Amino acid sequence: MKTVQRLLYREIIQAVAFVVFGFLALFVFFDLVEELQNLSRMAHAGYQMQHGLVQVALKVPSHLYELMPISVLIGTIFVMARLAQSSEYTILRTGGLDPLRALTLLLKLGVGFVLLTFLLGDYLSPWSERQSTLLKSQFRGAITTGQTGAWLKERTATSRSAVNVRAFNDQAQMLGVRIHQFDAQGQLLSIIAADKGEFGDGVWKLSGVEHEALQNEGSPQVKRMVIRKLPQLDWPTGISADMVAAALLSPEQMKVWDLFLYTQHLSHNKQNAQQYEILMWRKVFYPLSCLVMLTLALPFAYLHFRSGQIAGHVFGGVMAGISFYLLNNVFGHIGNLQNWVPWITSAAPSLLYTLISLGAFAWMVNKQ
Repeated sequence: MKTVQRLLYREIIQAVAFVVFGFLALFVFFDLVEELQNLSRMAHAGYQMQHGLVQVALKVPSHLYELMPISVLIGTIFVMARLAQSSEYTILRTGGLDPLRALTLLLKLGVGFVLLTFLLGDYLSPWSERQSTLLKSQFRGAITTGQTGAWLKERTATSRSAVNVRAFNDQAQMLGVRIHQFDAQGQLLSIIAADKGEFGDGVWKLSGVEHEALQNEGSPQVKRMVIRKLPQLDWPTGISADMVAAALLSPEQMKVWDLFLYTQHLSHNKQNAQQYEILMWRKVFYPLSCLVMLTLALPFAYLHFRSGQIAGHVFGGVMAGISFYLLNNVFGHIGNLQNWVPWITSAAPSLLYTLISLGAFAWMVNKQ
């Protein structure tokens, strides 16, 4: 059985690698064309060909992450269909490869694809995306999400804070930081405006600070505004760099754990976290879709192919995989609009297609 396992694993890994390489070459070509356009747009800022090539290379991990499940599906369908067409799979079945053992072998291989996809999506891809964004900011200027920037909230037992960050610069520093602090009853206490801010351990290190604070003037009913200009100020906060990046840039660049912390922060501050919870669970279940793709591909080993039929069946399997992605995206949008339970919204397409695949697999086995 180890010989059969090596045969299947070698064939599937080679086919998946070939599909990934083909898709990746296509995406790299499109990225290169886009960067050639950026050369003319940002030539005045010093943007050169080597910068464009670095940008293309930094996009590769994200493309790999997106392509892994569909590549696993196409590669495995091709291998299973080819083995069925050449009657090799019939020989393997005669040699003792029963359906349950075949499914177990594929799922064991799928665990490797799941781990690879998770590492790409949770570590390498977020890092490369941020490096790409910081590189672009050197030539395009500050990174922002519109004229007002990003707004965040923070609540403690005794105070409330509303924080505005206008933009990031190419050194990952915050620009145009503005902090409004209130007491537990919602009365304004102070306003902190800073030109720049850096992230420290549990604090923001602000520079170029103007601190406006309301202080009692003899009685609680009479207050006066005291304005101080400070070169440096450490503001203690639990708002991390990833939280600001999620509000200012894109939450897709966050790790699963950071997304979890951000959703907890939003919930604690009475903000709607539905969108980010759905995204978090989608990032959890997306690598597991590799197992769904392998389950979808296995029934193709039990089909009888004539000459020329393999391409049509592979195309049909690819369409099934694309329909899975469409349903996954539709469920995400509908779940966000209808306020469905986030983990059910994210898991439902995978569970549905797994049941369909196992049903088709059982039907094909019984038919044979």
